[in-house]
Amino acid sequence: MYKYYGLAAIVLLIDQWTKWLIVKNMEIGDRITVLDPWFAILSHRNRGAAWGMLQGQMWIFTIVTLVVIGGIIYYFHKEAKGKPFFASSLMVLLGGALGNFIDRIYRGEVVDFIDVLIPIINYDFPIFNIADAALTISVVMLILVILKEDREGKKKVKK
Repeated sequence: MYKYYGLAAIVLLIDQWTKWLIVKNMEIGDRITVLDPWFAILSHRNRGAAWGMLQGQMWIFTIVTLVVIGGIIYYFHKEAKGKPFFASSLMVLLGGALGNFIDRIYRGEVVDFIDVLIPIINYDFPIFNIADAALTISVVMLILVILKEDREGKKKVKK
């Protein structure tokens, strides 16, 4: 069980370390091109949710995040025993949720810095951070868990 919490801690530590590096070494708006034009480090701040929605609504983020964290911990202890992929997905989700929550509480805004241009459709994806990436990856993992459990449930019904 503790190794899974360690996974959440690793996600959280990498997220907070990378954000600290951005805050300490770059001014807002500074850009470092890594793979022109598709990938860059761009110092940005977000007072809202994804894509800048709900700017400045800290009370909403605080309540929602606390409920989500409580739900993650509950499901981890009640439903994820003996299910390592499910447990891992919940802990990646927890690490990401805590990473952005700490930013909102400590800084009043979230530090974003990963700037990606999707070349095939020439779409400049909204700037994000490690916590956002962890949240997205964990949701994909949770979808896979649901699909697998659904398939296994259908197999049991057929038998």
